[in-house]
Amino acid sequence: MYLYQLGNISDKKAALKVLGVESGGVSIMAKKMQTLCFLIKDLKTPAANILKQDALSIGADLAVPSGVILCEKPSYDCLLMGTRKQIEILCKKELVQPFGLKTFALELKKHLHIPHFPPRIMGIINANDDSFYAASRFVAGDAGVQIKQMIHDGADIIDIGAVSSRPGAAEVSQEAEMARMKPICDVIKAESLHENAVFSVDSTTPLVVEYALQSGFRLINDISGASHTAIITLAVKYNAKLCIMHMQGTPQNMQVAPQYEDVVVEVSQFFEERIARCEALGLARENIILDVGLGFGKTLEHNLTLLRHMAHFKVFGCEVLVGGSRKSMIDKIIPTPVQERLAGTLALHLKAVENGASIVRCHDVKEHKQALAVYEAMK
Repeated sequence: MYLYQLGNISDKKAALKVLGVESGGVSIMAKKMQTLCFLIKDLKTPAANILKQDALSIGADLAVPSGVILCEKPSYDCLLMGTRKQIEILCKKELVQPFGLKTFALELKKHLHIPHFPPRIMGIINANDDSFYAASRFVAGDAGVQIKQMIHDGADIIDIGAVSSRPGAAEVSQEAEMARMKPICDVIKAESLHENAVFSVDSTTPLVVEYALQSGFRLINDISGASHTAIITLAVKYNAKLCIMHMQGTPQNMQVAPQYEDVVVEVSQFFEERIARCEALGLARENIILDVGLGFGKTLEHNLTLLRHMAHFKVFGCEVLVGGSRKSMIDKIIPTPVQERLAGTLALHLKAVENGASIVRCHDVKEHKQALAVYEAMK
């Protein structure tokens, strides 16, 4: 006999089937192999005491501050932990409990029924002379060549924008943005390049967005986070997907002392509100993508916190996009010029995928294709 500890098993059902476990037991045992942890903010003290006992009764647990049992404060932050099977049982138990635990159970249940999206690569084309990474800047003719190269290298989506959104970037007129975008859109349409990849327009200007959609684009990358009704309406009109990005402030001021009480909670509340707004205007949830906006009104610690807890954002049932390619957060961890940040980018993006992201927005498509292939093989 020999015993060894296993690493993380992403496909638990497959592992059980390899052992020859009977089909009826595969689903049951797979749930017991998955341990889940949930931070509960401001849980009422009576609810915390009830939840603690209910969790313990089924083999799960609730980590609570020492003052909970004496009810020293009206509410506390708590940490719930248990296997997937235990959490399912707990959801049912709390549906009949008071002090807001029924609402808690319904919210918790949402985390147990999340769709799976295979990872996809989004390549970046910047049709301007101001983006922070010079190698991503292309004019019309060169952009066509680079688009074909990205498709060859394995890009599933190609994101094209004509206005830089780097911190402190200058504003660009609608006319200038259209002048940069139109030739590229025309090449994509004339050469039917949109048949080989999904094209995304990185813009908040309705005139530019509509021209791109008429040229075969199928995704709107909206850094304003669905702030403008006109953009949502265009997504509905052309049955396009809309990527809602979170940003605190504007590109001109977003990195001037960004502050959050809890960045995960606040970004989550933002998405909840914007998804509701989009659905009210007729945009189906399956056409919504979420982007937490790394570097858009966030400090390094805000960015790292969002990456650590990216799995939370899957609860909305939408694809989650991560865009940390060559960003300054890498330089803040280990001083590195932008042209040498590929290794840091790959590390960041692979961790994001492990934690729930399904779309990786990057400058280096070929390298990400290889890294994700190796990552998937290891799973």
